[in-house]
Amino acid sequence: MQGNQTSSDGSTDGLQREVAELMIENLNLDVAIEEIGPDIKLYGEGLGLDSIDILEIALVVSKRYGLQLRADSADNRQIFSTLRSLSDHIAANRTV
Repeated sequence: MQGNQTSSDGSTDGLQREVAELMIENLNLDVAIEEIGPDIKLYGEGLGLDSIDILEIALVVSKRYGLQLRADSADNRQIFSTLRSLSDHIAANRTV
């Protein structure tokens, strides 16, 4: 069983790495984990994810961390803008 790194001090470094690993694994990305920095753009230029990729990540994140991500949320552009913003959203809203 894999341990989840949970931090109550607001640090999301471990969570960022975990989310980056989820993206690489679930999207079959041909990048090293070190290439996904906390402020790299996820959508479009940067990591190059498209709307289908973002949807897949939203599903994986929802299942893994027990949070609800809605496709029609006005906050999605901000939530999925960078690895840091996605990880911060997960840290603030996770139930698992």
